[in-house]
Amino acid sequence: MAVKVIEGLYYTQTDEWLKVEDSVGTVGITDYAQDKLGDIVYLEKTEKGKKVKQTEMLTAIESVKAASDIYAPISGEVIEVNEKVVADSSIINKEPYGEGWIAKIK
Repeated sequence: MAVKVIEGLYYTQTDEWLKVEDSVGTVGITDYAQDKLGDIVYLEKTEKGKKVKQTEMLTAIESVKAASDIYAPISGEVIEVNEKVVADSSIINKEPYGEGWIAKIK
């Protein structure tokens, strides 16, 4: 399987990606991670205003194969949550680097 790697993103060893624009980091999981998880069925909603430290658990995700934690690639405060993927987590399988982002941290 060919895995997408997008230029301009930072990647963690735990398969999260980070895109930084104007001091705001958009966080999601990599194409590799979504492929290994299989069909994603649930994303735990992280709360806006939540303070996180780098490498701390940001949220959790469940698929037909497994449950996994998603870790914060940076420290800061969650300023936005992608409500679309909370309502329909399968978007992450279809567009892990686009519409499938999970949260924004500042």
